[in-house]
Amino acid sequence: MIAVPSPLRLRLSSEALVANWRWLARQSGAAACGAALKADGYGLGASAVMRHLSAAGCCDFFVATWAEAVALMPLPAGVSLSVLHGVGESDMVAARLLPARPVLNSVEQVRRWREAGEGRPCDVMIDTGMNRLGLRVEEALSGALNGLTIETLHSHLASADEDSDQNVRQLAAFRAIREQIPARRYSLANSAGICLGSDFAFDLTRPGIALYGGTPRGEARGHIQQVAFPEARVLQVRAVPAGETVGYGASWTASRDSRIAVVNLGYADGYRRCHAGSGGGTWQGQALPLVGRVSMDLTAFDASEAVGIGEGDWLSLDYELLTVSAQSGLSQYELLTGLGKRFER
Repeated sequence: MIAVPSPLRLRLSSEALVANWRWLARQSGAAACGAALKADGYGLGASAVMRHLSAAGCCDFFVATWAEAVALMPLPAGVSLSVLHGVGESDMVAARLLPARPVLNSVEQVRRWREAGEGRPCDVMIDTGMNRLGLRVEEALSGALNGLTIETLHSHLASADEDSDQNVRQLAAFRAIREQIPARRYSLANSAGICLGSDFAFDLTRPGIALYGGTPRGEARGHIQQVAFPEARVLQVRAVPAGETVGYGASWTASRDSRIAVVNLGYADGYRRCHAGSGGGTWQGQALPLVGRVSMDLTAFDASEAVGIGEGDWLSLDYELLTVSAQSGLSQYELLTGLGKRFER
């Protein structure tokens, strides 16, 4: 097979990834600090993320599905892996064979695991106010969990990125559950939950977005480093005389004689049309504002001040997550997980 280089690349900083995890681990206090690897490590490559973080001392990892668990095999020595979506009927073969634990989310899943799990340990999710996945409190206290060997009892904060009374209510509910349901460990805090303070840490924290450069709350500003740096190759630099327009809908008009760099990038790659008007990039330190609309796989940038830029050069996209989220209206999660497979990582 002929190897063809991609015109898109996603430069990743393992140093920033590890530094982010270490800061989150310090904020977690006495609790162990794990790492969410779902959606292929938030789009950055779950296997590589696990390798770097396990070498740094992270022992607890989380994926969404059993297919994601399979993709991480074999696990590094000493690593624990939990599958957040639990076990459906079609998951049981994988759940019995793989060295990973299901996070049981319903009475049905508990029954399924009790009947076919051969007594192996599991995790359990209790809903304390998210109303997404998890047994209701009354279900958990009705005896549904009797006889299970629960490694970690989880719940999930719905509003940890806000100063909401719901955080206090969920904390109280989880504390009450802890007193009544035995487990080896208890876990409540995600990235934003870690920033809420030590009361939310319990025995194990489960950061996600903050590992990958996202800022979940103001307390993390200045501590979380950018991890992902998307770059796109220039296909053509063209002269656009004053008064002419660029792109679909003729939405941008050159106010002067301009030079436009057209790059191999578009909404098919996860670079959305909403970046028009606020997006940009840099080349050798020179800012290049996005002009016109974002097309499926072409986007134009004003390179009038970028002396010497030409075909084959690489443009670095402005992609600091908190800033670009505010400008585009996309969440920091969407900005990362939306970056497509045409990016060479």
